[in-house]
Amino acid sequence: MLKAVATALVATVLTNGAIGQVQEHKQPNIVLLLADDLGPGDLGCYGQKIIETPNIDRIYREGMHFTQAYCGSPVCAPSRCTLLTGLHTGHAAIRDNKEIKPEGQWPMPEGTVTVAKLLQSAGYATACIGKWGLGPVGSSGEPNKMGFDYFYGYNCQRVAHNHYGQWVWRNDEHVKLDGKTYVPDLMAAEAVKWVGEHKDRPFFLYFATTLPHVALQAPGEAVAKYRAKVGKETRFAGKGDYPPCDEPNATYAAMVTRLDDHVGMILAELRKQGLDNNTLVLFASDNGPTFKAVGVDPEFFGSALNFRGLKEDIFDGGLRMPFIVRWPGKVKAGAESGHVMALWDLLPTFMDLGGVVSDKEIATDGVSIVPTILGREGQREHEYLYWEFGPKGGQRAVRKGNWKAVQLGLKKNPNASVELYDLANDPGEKHDVAAEHPEVVAEMKRIMRQGRTEATVKEWNF
Repeated sequence: MLKAVATALVATVLTNGAIGQVQEHKQPNIVLLLADDLGPGDLGCYGQKIIETPNIDRIYREGMHFTQAYCGSPVCAPSRCTLLTGLHTGHAAIRDNKEIKPEGQWPMPEGTVTVAKLLQSAGYATACIGKWGLGPVGSSGEPNKMGFDYFYGYNCQRVAHNHYGQWVWRNDEHVKLDGKTYVPDLMAAEAVKWVGEHKDRPFFLYFATTLPHVALQAPGEAVAKYRAKVGKETRFAGKGDYPPCDEPNATYAAMVTRLDDHVGMILAELRKQGLDNNTLVLFASDNGPTFKAVGVDPEFFGSALNFRGLKEDIFDGGLRMPFIVRWPGKVKAGAESGHVMALWDLLPTFMDLGGVVSDKEIATDGVSIVPTILGREGQREHEYLYWEFGPKGGQRAVRKGNWKAVQLGLKKNPNASVELYDLANDPGEKHDVAAEHPEVVAEMKRIMRQGRTEATVKEWNF
């Protein structure tokens, strides 16, 4: 059990009497489609002109999109931890990427409450297919110990850098591959198969694709489609784990479209099995778009829209994500919401929809968005959103209302000055107005001090 902390600045406690509006009809299936390092500007429905994403665009047309949706962190593992635990990075166990040799990342601790465990308790079949990154096989954080009946894919984020990998995991079974097969295609096929096998009971599918995270790799015919559209290319010479790529822009575009193809396969299976009207489909990304040093050109594609920063940045370019929900007959088609939400809202939302009943206290920093997606009154707003991230010298940010406070260089100076941005008038975070609003800065500093606990991994603290 997660202990609730007795202060207004930390996690809300959900109990049996405070879970929310339980479904009055059959529990819906929940399909969460999580892209890897995808910027909102990479999608046609958010304005992309080169890359084709017809299936995700369809979810957008047939569902509700959010204009102020945030990732859990500007990098993979901690963002996914916030998604699963409902805790922001000031409270979550995982606050940065940290590899454990020979294969895996720092594990979520034994006893961690996850949304998958909670849905299991309500009778859901659960599967994670794709990339994990929250604990090696055999550790406390492996998927099968975190609430997933079934896991298929890459356990380790580093191994996932190769889309033509030599192996994947099926639960705790090491499955060898030929190194010639595009692994994201295998993951999509596995997801489709799993949906068909579990059509007769409520299910939660967490499809955590590795696309379009580098390495820049895609099947040749997919790349060829974009040669003329992207024009003359500058070869990427390779860096570290990431091999050279002769056509980086065409390859990146092909990877995003391949992701869209996989979304289409899953949607088609839902329709084939007659599950469309009782399935909530959500599409999101784990963090902002990646940087040019690894071969991707986010400026060429406008991946971060007009937001400042990219992956690893605590500014909105590293934190804003596309977020779309579709549920025919329940979510209004073509709807737009300006509600400010974050990935850690998914735990209370899924509890609400799944009819989870618990006699234990469950701590969460999240707020259920069920009223918003179902068009009901009574949507509760966040008091604030909080992020902290150790790399790039130590970074921290708070959003409260339309104010965004940012602290940089915290490892050298824990009392670094606070930058303040008015997102209503300055969504690109270009103009620091801290000197003009000392009272707001003081409140943001208070939240930064009181809205977090120390990380168990010392290097993650400032």
